[in-house]
Amino acid sequence: MNKRDYYEILGVPRNASESEIRKAYRKLARKYHPDANPDDPNAEEKFKEVNEAYEVLSDPEKRSRYDQFGHAGTQTGFDPGGFGGFGEGGFGGFGTGFDDIFDMFFGGMSSGQRAQTRRGPERGNDLRFDLEITFEEAAFGTEKEIRVPRTEKCPTCDGTGARPGTTPSACTACGGTGQVRTTQRTPFGQFVNIRTCERCGGEGWVIESPCPECGGNGRVRRTRKIKVKIPAGVDDGSRLRIGGGGEAGIRGGPPGDLYVFVTVKPHPLFERQGHNILSEVEVGLAQAALGTEIEIPTLGGKAELKIPEGTQHGTTFRLRGKGIPHLRGGGRGDHYVKVKVKTPTKLSKKEKELLREFARLRKEPVGSDEKGFFQKMRDALGG
Repeated sequence: MNKRDYYEILGVPRNASESEIRKAYRKLARKYHPDANPDDPNAEEKFKEVNEAYEVLSDPEKRSRYDQFGHAGTQTGFDPGGFGGFGEGGFGGFGTGFDDIFDMFFGGMSSGQRAQTRRGPERGNDLRFDLEITFEEAAFGTEKEIRVPRTEKCPTCDGTGARPGTTPSACTACGGTGQVRTTQRTPFGQFVNIRTCERCGGEGWVIESPCPECGGNGRVRRTRKIKVKIPAGVDDGSRLRIGGGGEAGIRGGPPGDLYVFVTVKPHPLFERQGHNILSEVEVGLAQAALGTEIEIPTLGGKAELKIPEGTQHGTTFRLRGKGIPHLRGGGRGDHYVKVKVKTPTKLSKKEKELLREFARLRKEPVGSDEKGFFQKMRDALGG
């Protein structure tokens, strides 16, 4: 069955940027995550399909090979110089590979020497998990328990695929090599064709009595709880690697890794810039003019901030060491507080009188005490 186009799976054009691909993946991963669709039997397959598409398109090298050679370019061991553009197996129109053409003209010197044996161990696929944490959790670190659906080595047969007490036997059709070789003599010499053994699928062995738990696959699907330690100082978009937390390997190969991508929720009061924190605080007109001490929120709790006399709107103060801890230790950033001077509204009669008296003392024209431009012109002209 042919695989769907990766761009079609993610719903993006072929010239999509990295950010567009990442945004589309996150949306679909949340939509099809098995934990969010317990009643949908197709969600898990769609989730795996979306992960596979993103794994290729998010990697510039893999994406380039995919754009040029399609799904074949993403396979392990793919050689773009190996006549792959002429159809499967090289010069596909001849119904055989280049090695077979070589044999036909040179008496069987190539394929016999380069024949491959059964396939060896393969590493399992890597997995991705998107984790959202709070601003405070990112600053001080935390530990989260996540649920990851993945394939694991079957515990009943220990990954062999055979019923306990039995073992796989060598394939009689290929003699355990995983390949079938046929030779035909022609007037030009010896014509040799090597193909994957149909009986064992290239494995080299046959399971006569399959394991009842995994059905002979050697792997089972499980949702595993994994504890993830989030270090203090982690930032939005950070990636954490958990070695061996991915899919189980094939034929005894090692498991893949689990990559946890961290998203940090916005904070209602704080904004992060590197290891520093920015926030704002409002003070009254009298507080800014006469000076005061106010209590402000910080990551570590309440802190006292001294507002000196004559503080202007937009003035920024620094609280040393009140910012984000450095990811690898060695101190913390600072907390910068920007002052916003709030102009009072809905003044009482007494408050207005006091402010007008203040303005007169400062010789500052205000309200009805201020003459307009045209009135000043009339006064100057004697009108």
